[in-house]
Amino acid sequence: MTKLYLVRHGETQGNIEHILQGQMQGELTENGIKQAEALRDKFAEVYFDAFISSDLKRASETCRIIAEPHDLPVVTTPVLRERDWGELTGKAVTNPFAAEWPETVETEAQIMERARKFLTSVKEQYPGKVILAVGHGIMNRAIQAVVYGRDMQDVARMNNGDIRILELK
Repeated sequence: MTKLYLVRHGETQGNIEHILQGQMQGELTENGIKQAEALRDKFAEVYFDAFISSDLKRASETCRIIAEPHDLPVVTTPVLRERDWGELTGKAVTNPFAAEWPETVETEAQIMERARKFLTSVKEQYPGKVILAVGHGIMNRAIQAVVYGRDMQDVARMNNGDIRILELK
């Protein structure tokens, strides 16, 4: 069984302002850096086989900070990116689970498919290993929804710097 420590990136200014950052790079705030450092300190003595992150800066920076004591590289992947908000990118959040979105917005089905792809890849590349992965709010919800066989709306929201530990069979 593969153990996955799933982390949401540290706080960004966009998070504070409730902006749909989507696939924008994002920059950690001072508090976001402190959140990542707290996770680094919390997991300094935990053994990890690999660190994986979304290739967006806010996630990869969080992951690099957490990985510091482990002397392992951070593998980045676009599969872990946040939902592509299309023409809504950069706008204020209304309801992230609205029934209808403009056609430019990535669908929930597409997000769930990326989550399945990520989980399959982790299980194939790291069987029986311990992995820490840093992603984003909605993408992390999708990953958990796949693992637990639920709808995304039925998965608890992860705050910035939150972690969930998942066992992948």
